[in-house]
Amino acid sequence: MKNRTSRRKFLQTAAAGAVAFVVVPRHALGGPGYVPPSETLGGALIGCGGRGMGTVGGLGPDVRLLAKCDVKFKETADNKETYTDFRRVLDRQDIDVVAIATPPHWHALISIAAMQAGKDVLCEKPFTRFIAEGRAVVEAEKRYGRIIQVGTFGRYDAIRDSQSVLVHKIMTSGLLKKCEGVHIARGGLKVKMWSGLVNATPQPVPSWLDWDMYCGPSPLRPYHPHRYGGTHRGYWDYEGGGLADMGQHHFDPVQWKYGKDDTSAVEVESYAPPAHPEACGMWGWVELRYADGLTFVMDSQEWGEPYDRKEPREVSLSDLDEESRKQVQAMPDPKPWPSFPEAVKTRQKTGGSAEAAHRAATILHLANISIRVGRSIRYDPVKEQVIGDEEAHRLVNQPMRAPWHL
Repeated sequence: MKNRTSRRKFLQTAAAGAVAFVVVPRHALGGPGYVPPSETLGGALIGCGGRGMGTVGGLGPDVRLLAKCDVKFKETADNKETYTDFRRVLDRQDIDVVAIATPPHWHALISIAAMQAGKDVLCEKPFTRFIAEGRAVVEAEKRYGRIIQVGTFGRYDAIRDSQSVLVHKIMTSGLLKKCEGVHIARGGLKVKMWSGLVNATPQPVPSWLDWDMYCGPSPLRPYHPHRYGGTHRGYWDYEGGGLADMGQHHFDPVQWKYGKDDTSAVEVESYAPPAHPEACGMWGWVELRYADGLTFVMDSQEWGEPYDRKEPREVSLSDLDEESRKQVQAMPDPKPWPSFPEAVKTRQKTGGSAEAAHRAATILHLANISIRVGRSIRYDPVKEQVIGDEEAHRLVNQPMRAPWHL
């Protein structure tokens, strides 16, 4: 009788001699158009309001969003994906990069904590709420060796513009002894739109909102819905009105163009009605003059008489003697900065890194300080102090509500 092989034995034998085929997802192998998991970064979004996902987009295509944090998640948070306390997000070892889209009164503290935790940071503008916060972030960037980019990208356009590049080379050459340049930004600062309410009636805090955490380092005011969401911009506690909201867009590229990434204005004059102690309000114009004579002007065109003291004036080669012109023309063009995703990979600073972003935000803070105290101020850009005006100087380094501190 012939031997008969059972079905089970046959299958076992066949399996032993067979080549196993495993289907592997294409993205796990890398290659053109695909990023392998080994090169994918873990990302977190802190501040999930209107600008949240737009800021996340700036992290780059190689980032997988693993966590979201917002004070509005009070009733649903504290699982592995959503949080109300940013510190729990930063404790996670699988988070490499952080997008910050909170109101500005949180920007500095979260940026510093994120860098201290070994994360790279993409932060919304304006960079900070007051000047001393910006200096603290600059020092943290140096201390922890992290990448930080502030979300204003106008300077990336400026470095590709031949006229802006020429002015930048003139201003940074050291050959221009006195600058007669005048840059005026007219309108587009949303002054009326982002004015705060005066004497608003307090309302109950919604059950889904951690109001104490929202206020954070700022004073714990009674809740009103106008202080939350996009309209937070109308209150000194959280931002600085339309000037702070839009000003960094207007002046970040111009600051680079005129070579002022490492300094600030020395004299500031404003034209505005008396300011409210809590609510940002209307103003007409602000003039900021630098030590070399360069003048920046913000003209809101929304209150009072328009600015008419100076006309716009561009710096040009005609401001130099013939030998200096030749030297400027022989200067190489500045190299473009890496994008945030490129900087994270190469560890090179971006265009909007901490010092430049701090100096751009300082333009806005100095303007608002003059508006708030109702007079001209003088400023030392090295010591970063208002000179001879203690009331104005207190707005340079404002107290934080305990336990928060720089």
